[in-house]
Amino acid sequence: MEWLWKVDWAGVFEPKHGLLELFLRGTIMYLAIFVLLRVVVRRHLGGIGMTDILVIVLIAEVTGNGISENFQSIGESLVLVLTVLFWSTLIEWAQSRFPAFERLVRDRKLKLIDNGRMLRRNMREEFITVEELMAQLRENGLEDCTDVKAAYMEADGCISIIRRDGK
Repeated sequence: MEWLWKVDWAGVFEPKHGLLELFLRGTIMYLAIFVLLRVVVRRHLGGIGMTDILVIVLIAEVTGNGISENFQSIGESLVLVLTVLFWSTLIEWAQSRFPAFERLVRDRKLKLIDNGRMLRRNMREEFITVEELMAQLRENGLEDCTDVKAAYMEADGCISIIRRDGK
């Protein structure tokens, strides 16, 4: 029964890898994933779809070994979590302080409707179908895009609509 209560405290808390190595692994993987998601994965009508969740889960699974070489202690896990939080906070801080950096890492708004005319090239760029855009119009109480002065895909993925009547 003694095996039930036996704990290897050194194994639980003592890192088996260097803390700098863990920080570097976490940094490289975080920044690489950040860049890849910024370039490849685009926003989708302000929501997270099933494929977005699948991409996130698969990226987490695949990068797990790259971030840490079989880490096992709480200390190592904590260093990696803190590294991810550090970079996330630093990027958010830099976006709020430096407009040029914000333009680099944040999506720009994209016009989808101009004076009642759908801009299909811009819609294709964001993989928005006519049906999806029309659904957004209906959700805003509009039946036709001719009632729209302008519609934009905002940086957060939401569609903002400016009606012709000014409402």
